[in-house]
Amino acid sequence: MATQKPDFSNVQGNVDTVPAGTRDDARTYTVLKGDTLSAIAQKHYGKASRWNAIYEANRDQLDDPDLIKPGQVLKLPSLDD
Repeated sequence: MATQKPDFSNVQGNVDTVPAGTRDDARTYTVLKGDTLSAIAQKHYGKASRWNAIYEANRDQLDDPDLIKPGQVLKLPSLDD
């Protein structure tokens, strides 16, 4: 008994594009006990030196980069290399 193959000839696709700089690329990270911005940067960007990008993206809630608290939800910006 032969089975009939599905017919996808009427399938249409749609791609929405958003101009660069207008979409929110930021992911978030919830701070754990013992975390530092440099440790978070190392984990997410592969370079501890990128801690400042996290700090700048979260200036609305961080006055001092050395004073992050467990439970804080930080934005992790997309970095253009």
